[in-house]
Amino acid sequence: MPINITHYTNNILKDISFSVEDKDHLIILGSNGVGKTTLAKVLCGITPSDTIDVNGINPSKMYGEKRARLINYIPAKLDVFDEFITVREFLELGLISAVVVGQHPTTVDEILDKLTIGHLSEKACKMLSSGESQLLLIASALLHDARYTIFDEPTANLDPQKMQVLFSILKDNSHLQSKIIITHNLDLAYKLGYDILFLEDGAIKFHGSNDDFFEQAHLDKLYDGSVLKENNNIVVKL
Repeated sequence: MPINITHYTNNILKDISFSVEDKDHLIILGSNGVGKTTLAKVLCGITPSDTIDVNGINPSKMYGEKRARLINYIPAKLDVFDEFITVREFLELGLISAVVVGQHPTTVDEILDKLTIGHLSEKACKMLSSGESQLLLIASALLHDARYTIFDEPTANLDPQKMQVLFSILKDNSHLQSKIIITHNLDLAYKLGYDILFLEDGAIKFHGSNDDFFEQAHLDKLYDGSVLKENNNIVVKL
């Protein structure tokens, strides 16, 4: 069940075409304002477009259980309208949704323990720090376990220890089916090893293997010598 986008163009993006096969993963890179989040919202159907299909079906025209099973967009920032809802209650809403669509999710407590945030279970979501909010979004994605999960800057505001926890989850293919990850973290992108799609000026500048993208000569062309591959790490030259 591949997800396809064909010749999508708007005021930001220009003639975007690519596909992601079922069980495959993709990382989307590019500078600020290049259209990464715009592209993510088109892919998941938040922004309707006739240029998108998943196995021949337009996600913006799917509703209820079918759409919930298919695709899940995890934004860069948690937005909660109920100022009293707790972390556990927030996740239980996602758990109920997963049960409704016929999935067999992990329990809330198991997910909290996996992300080492069990101590936050009774804390109001509105009182979470930015890093804690980010982990809550990751937890909700694991409970939902859609066929495609799109993460928009999942490492934002995470300290090094929590980033290691997130990396292990993203790297382990037993957790989520197909992952599309928008990030500015080049070292994360390199270590995950997924195919890379690089946007520049709203167009696809590169779409190919992780190895090809992270060749030093290629990095020099894209980043004007500011990014180095050293000791199996990607670092910014300061």
